[in-house]
Amino acid sequence: MPGASITRHISAAARRFVGANQGNIAVIFAIACVPLISFIGAAIDYSRANKARSSMQAALDSTALMVAKDMSQGLITTSQINATAQSYFAALYTDKDAQSVTISATYSAPNSSTGSTIQVNGSGSVTTDFMKVAGFPHLDFNTGSTAAWGSVRMRVAMALDNTGSMGMDGKMPALQTASKNLIDQLSALAKNPGDIYISIVPFAKDVNVGASNYNQSWIDWTAWDAANQTCSSSSGGGGNGKNGKGNGGGGGSVTCTPNNHNTWNGCVWDRDQNNDTLITAPVASDSSTLFPAEQWSACPIALMPLSYNWTGLKSLVDSMTPNGNTNQAIGMAWAWQSLAQTSPLNAPAKDPNYTYKDAIILLSDGLNTQDRWYSDAASIDARQKILCDNAKAAGITIYTIQVNTGSPADPTSAVLQYCASGADKFYLITTASQTVTAFNSIGTSLSKLRVAR
Repeated sequence: MPGASITRHISAAARRFVGANQGNIAVIFAIACVPLISFIGAAIDYSRANKARSSMQAALDSTALMVAKDMSQGLITTSQINATAQSYFAALYTDKDAQSVTISATYSAPNSSTGSTIQVNGSGSVTTDFMKVAGFPHLDFNTGSTAAWGSVRMRVAMALDNTGSMGMDGKMPALQTASKNLIDQLSALAKNPGDIYISIVPFAKDVNVGASNYNQSWIDWTAWDAANQTCSSSSGGGGNGKNGKGNGGGGGSVTCTPNNHNTWNGCVWDRDQNNDTLITAPVASDSSTLFPAEQWSACPIALMPLSYNWTGLKSLVDSMTPNGNTNQAIGMAWAWQSLAQTSPLNAPAKDPNYTYKDAIILLSDGLNTQDRWYSDAASIDARQKILCDNAKAAGITIYTIQVNTGSPADPTSAVLQYCASGADKFYLITTASQTVTAFNSIGTSLSKLRVAR
């Protein structure tokens, strides 16, 4: 019967299909492709979202820093923070995959233990190409950045050349203007007294530590007493004497008495080696640690230890006058000494709740010419290099400036280059007017803000 024949054919075909084993790999692969393609597609979508988020992070970091800088310098008010952040971010963030991007900026005022902060948060999304099949039409992301300032306190020592050659080519007036500008620039960063301290160390061959310190135990009077004394002779005619005794020629004697120490002009020269390259605390029983007094006629004006008396600091700068020979090392030594919490200058104690940045700015217009022992640059430079190595090892950041306006010009100072904490911290200027620019650049470097996530 025809019906039975058809039934037999269908049954036979069914049995052959069930028993067939050809093409299984293709079938399995086709089935497996569905999750494989889904995973690959998800990876691509996630990669695009991660790229958009990373780009946003970089843009937010820069935005937070720029807004914080504007805020710290008084260029914007708190009411302008959000709009300023929006403007900076719009110029920085160019990821084309990101959609529905929003940001907001928040300012937090400083308190007793933390500085000011600008927090910028952002969010966005990426439209998916593959994951939308699984019900995820977009991937959301968010990130943020915080710029902080005021939590880093600074102590800056300025060692400033007051030698005779600074009286040429307008160098001293330019130095005075630049120094006062820097004081204004750094003092503007201080939200509370003690956030910023500055010391001023005018130097030539010697440094003036202040004549009022004549009764301090850290001064060595040995050489001063020998060079500054009043002698009288007894009967017997003229004579000679030294260190309080001698003869008067015709049988007489000479008696010499050191002058009163209150007639000292405040000048000191280099300490004994190797304390000339260190900030070893002076000990009265160890003369090598003391500071030798000298009555040098070209003594510069007295230094000013760390202070936030901005008016007093600027007044001292205005009082500087050029005179004498060059000993950069002693200026550098006393600048470092001013940062030490030991005698003789006794820097204020540091608050453990803050991070401190200690820096020295050493400016000179020429080569070293004279110190306690030498009158050649090479020997003085060698001592100065040891001193700078020790200061840098102690964590001091050193900026150096060579004012080279002579005609013909001096060689570029190798020792000032060596002493700088990096190539970017050495400034060679060839006109007095560039002094202001160099100091402004140093001030910007010192006040650099940090990103804290």
